[in-house]
Amino acid sequence: MTERRTLYPEIQPYDSGMLDVGEGHQLYWERSGTPGAKPAVFLHGGPGGGISPNHRRQFDPAKYDVLLFDQRGAGNSTPHANLDANTTWHLVDDIERLREMCGVEKWMVFGGSWGSTLSLAYAQTHPDRVTELVLRGIFLFGQSELDWLYRYGASELYPDGWDEFLAPVPQEERGDLVGAYRRLLTSDDHQVQLRAAKAWSKWEGVTVTLLPDEEMLAEFTEDQHAIAVARIENHYMLHRGWLEEGQLLEGAKKLRGIPGVIVQGRHDCCTPPRAAWELKRAWPEVELNIVPDGGHLYNEPGVLDGLIRATDKFAGN
Repeated sequence: MTERRTLYPEIQPYDSGMLDVGEGHQLYWERSGTPGAKPAVFLHGGPGGGISPNHRRQFDPAKYDVLLFDQRGAGNSTPHANLDANTTWHLVDDIERLREMCGVEKWMVFGGSWGSTLSLAYAQTHPDRVTELVLRGIFLFGQSELDWLYRYGASELYPDGWDEFLAPVPQEERGDLVGAYRRLLTSDDHQVQLRAAKAWSKWEGVTVTLLPDEEMLAEFTEDQHAIAVARIENHYMLHRGWLEEGQLLEGAKKLRGIPGVIVQGRHDCCTPPRAAWELKRAWPEVELNIVPDGGHLYNEPGVLDGLIRATDKFAGN
């Protein structure tokens, strides 16, 4: 068996700053790698997850010039966990502002989980600005995907975690969990909001790894991280990503001619492989790599191997 690829060595950004995108939002951004090398943009998950130092390490620093940024309300962007003027289409516009700031005509777009959704929305809106797509853990905002996470599906595999997810919600409100959580996460009572945020974020944490990871769950339920992820993610789930049913599959025809790689864990319980398979059917040119021992997270060995092989593949293009 070929040895699996791992992260490139630790690297510090060569530049960083804040970009005012209007409507009260300031985005934190950073650039890593070699100035003037192959341009790429990294789109984090969540929504609301933010970037981390290891995200920079999925690209050969000698061959890439990568822009990473915290989306509206996430990470070091301000105002923290804010829901105003925070939609998929605001973020698509933000990516264009960042591209113009970087002074590049086109770039590779790399995104996992919610980042795959945003990558597809951006690429279908601005196909002439995308050289390649590298995607992980496809999420298309279909009703079946929402039901899997918040009605039935994942709860069958993790009944213990599901009971913890239900706990903050009164019995009479459990017919619409996303709506019930919206009320809790926008409560004027900070403790109510925090309890709900931790439960929401922990439920996601339970579903994203093939094997339990206590360190990752602790990170997911840290106060500031949980508040941002839960509030913003719930906001997007409530509004179905501001996407019509099937919109990203229908729009896949706009991706014809754009090279792409999808890395999908076979045992991904957060974004099951069905969506990746449907996207492959709608976009036959894309290379679909289903990792037989992979879950959802980018740093699981087989998934990471696939992602780094994909960025290496496109490094010289």
